[in-house]
Amino acid sequence: MSFTSQHLYLDDLAVGQQWESQGRTITESDIVHFAGLSGDYNPIHVDHEFARTTTFKRPIAHGLLVLAISSGLGLNAPLARILAVLEFTEWHFRAPVYIGDTIRVQSEVVDKEVRGRGRLGVVTLKRLIVNQEGKVVQEGVFRVVVEGRGKKAAGETDAPPAGNGTAL
Repeated sequence: MSFTSQHLYLDDLAVGQQWESQGRTITESDIVHFAGLSGDYNPIHVDHEFARTTTFKRPIAHGLLVLAISSGLGLNAPLARILAVLEFTEWHFRAPVYIGDTIRVQSEVVDKEVRGRGRLGVVTLKRLIVNQEGKVVQEGVFRVVVEGRGKKAAGETDAPPAGNGTAL
């Protein structure tokens, strides 16, 4: 996928802006595939009989599966020119996600730092993952690198610099 003209630049983002993603229903297949991919076959996720004996009474989705799915949902909330995730902090797993639950991602810009003459910047997003009842199941803060339109220095061209460059 390439960025489109609809993707927001750093310049288009402002503290206080908010978005909500589309929904995504968690399936048993998601859980089974994630268990296979991660090797996490904890019975709370994959054993219905065991899960009945727990507080949850039924299997729950892996917390990291929910986080991974929210990453995909968050691509459009906001639809921005995000180049990298720097960190996520203050992350909390608030409630279980069950088979059949539908999650959404709510994002709010809480900080923005312009770097590299505006060619990029760091945007801090408060993210909530909510279920179909609006209950927060996970929340925390993401810091991401976002492409900016930038300003060229006097005499600077669009040609890449010579030699070995770094990503940032």
